[in-house]
Amino acid sequence: MATMRTMCAAYRGLCSGIARRPQTTSGLIYRHQPLFNFNAKNSDSAENKQQQWSQSQAPLAEEQKQSATADGDANANQADSGVAMAELNKTLETLQQENVKLLDKVKEIDDKFKRALAETENQRLRLNKQISDAKIFAVQGFCKDLLDVSDVLTIAIDTADKSEIESNTTYKQLFDGVQMTEQQLQGVFRRHGLTKINPIGEKFNPNDHNALFIADDPSKEPGTVAVVQKIGYKLHERTIRPAAVGVVKAK
Repeated sequence: MATMRTMCAAYRGLCSGIARRPQTTSGLIYRHQPLFNFNAKNSDSAENKQQQWSQSQAPLAEEQKQSATADGDANANQADSGVAMAELNKTLETLQQENVKLLDKVKEIDDKFKRALAETENQRLRLNKQISDAKIFAVQGFCKDLLDVSDVLTIAIDTADKSEIESNTTYKQLFDGVQMTEQQLQGVFRRHGLTKINPIGEKFNPNDHNALFIADDPSKEPGTVAVVQKIGYKLHERTIRPAAVGVVKAK
C-alpha cells in the first residue's frame, strides 16, 4: 500500500513538471497536458480501493489470528494433558500398590478365618464326641461296681455241690435262684452294652487281656490264652476290665 502511494505521487509530480515546462515548435508555444487527471475523484477511487483491499485482507488476518489462538490453545491443552496424564499414572501406581497390600491383607485374614473355622469345627467334633461318650459311658463306674457282684454269683454257681443239688430240694431251689439272678444280671449288662471277654484259646491281646502267668501246654499254640482266671468286660467296645489269663509259653 505504501509503494502504491509512492508511485502515484511520483507519477503525479512528473506529469506536473511536464505541464509547467513550455516547449516551442515553429514559433508556437505548447503546453503538454497531463496523461491522467489525478483529481479528487481519482484520489477517492484509490482510497476506496485501498479500503476494499484492507477489508478483503481483514478476514484473512482474523483467520490467521484465530488459527494462532487455536494453536496456542492446542499447545496449552496438550501441556495440560501431559500434566494430567502424569498425575493419572502416579495415582494409578499408588492404587496398584494399595491393591497389592489389600490383597495380601485379604489373604492373611482369609487364612486366619479358615484356621479359626477349622479349630471351631474340631472343637465342635471333640465336644460332640465327649457328649456322646458321656452318654454312653456314664454308667461305666456303676457297671464296674456290679462286675464284682457278677463274679461272686459266678463263683457260687461254679462251686455248688452237684450231688447236693440233686438230693436236697431246698439247696436246689437256692441254686436255681442264684443262677437266675446271675442270668438276669448278665441280661441287664447286655442291654447297656456291657459284654464278656472270655478269650480261651484266642491269641493274646494286651489291650483286652492281662497276662498273669505263662502256662506250659504243648497241646496249644504258643502265645494263645490257655487259662482264664477272671472274665473281662467291654462297655461299647471299650475295655473296662481286661480278662486275667495265663498265656501258653512260646517255644
